[in-house]
Amino acid sequence: MILISACLIGERVRYDGGHKLNQKFKDLVNNGVAKPVCPEILGGLPTPREPAEIIGGNGDDVWANNAKVISCSGEDVTSYFKEGALKTLDICKSEKCSLIVLKQDSPSCGSSTIYSGNFNGEKKEGFGVTTSLLRSHGIEVIDEVEFEKRL
Repeated sequence: MILISACLIGERVRYDGGHKLNQKFKDLVNNGVAKPVCPEILGGLPTPREPAEIIGGNGDDVWANNAKVISCSGEDVTSYFKEGALKTLDICKSEKCSLIVLKQDSPSCGSSTIYSGNFNGEKKEGFGVTTSLLRSHGIEVIDEVEFEKRL
């Protein structure tokens, strides 16, 4: 079983209430070889919600309590991101997933780049809170671009 970010199959779970539909991913779910997941929703965040970025590092730093996930208005939303990551890990274990495709650049899902933490649209090398946790448990996490290359 493969888990795929719910926004990539057209579910309106992104911070702005939108989605990033990719029909190939939706077809995988429709054919029963993949299931959708949204760590931020699992963690209890609403849709829509304020944009959030990791301040002070990346996902590993959040788990080490050396960085936080902060909304654009300054609210600390780290606990929601951690809770969603833990629930995503539980789903991965119950579904016996060895691969998960998560939305690039996200503070929870990014697997190679995330936003800089300055709320200016710039990106930096790094990975999100969920990606960090899943990788620490031996689960391969890639973004939609990398997955498309493998098809």
